[in-house]
Amino acid sequence: MTSTRPHRLVLWDIDHTLVDYTGVGTAWYAAALSATTGTELRVRPDFGGRTERAISADILASHGIEPTEEMIQRLWAELIAVSGRAAGTLHTDGRALPGAAEALTALAGHDGVVQSLVTGNLPEISRLKLTTFGLHEHLDLDIGGYGSLSAHRPDLVPHAVARAAAKHGTDFAADAVVVIGDTPADVDAALHNGAVAVAVATGTYGADELRAAGAHTVLTDLTDAAAVRAAVLGP
Repeated sequence: MTSTRPHRLVLWDIDHTLVDYTGVGTAWYAAALSATTGTELRVRPDFGGRTERAISADILASHGIEPTEEMIQRLWAELIAVSGRAAGTLHTDGRALPGAAEALTALAGHDGVVQSLVTGNLPEISRLKLTTFGLHEHLDLDIGGYGSLSAHRPDLVPHAVARAAAKHGTDFAADAVVVIGDTPADVDAALHNGAVAVAVATGTYGADELRAAGAHTVLTDLTDAAAVRAAVLGP
């Protein structure tokens, strides 16, 4: 039997879309900054829809430290180490959002659908956050667009699309790429690349704000699997 050639690429955000680890990122950065530079975190970073490269550069600069590539890499190495040490408590420090596992499973049941990530997180932290709640099983984490790539979130989408196309031997038309996230930045990343923007109002932005940002579809949450399928695959 020949396998169905992929024709739809679904790129998920992680934080406040699939999982909620509120407060964890700030704690990890505080520990990593202290270990790397001896500096106490005084300015809380703005995480919403931003990439790790942008966040790290801002944190260093706001604490009077030049955000050179060497310093960013040192900070990331410590951030990964800190998150790894916290792995045993992540199941109580965070939660999978309602319907996340079911939505991933429902889409995985459709031939021709490939699911991966466009996330501000580093690859190692992405895997950790997802595996804690078993949300990695239907996601191809090798072809994702991660926050280490660029300070500009729209840059992550074509990277993920190119890697998916190379792996599966097919080109994904722009309107066959679906980006799912909870912030206007996720919506912008999709629209900037001609992709379909599906927004989920499970973070700090309400449905009206996400519609105003230009999302093609806005979902209250992921609990209605039929609505998720319709948003991704069409009616």
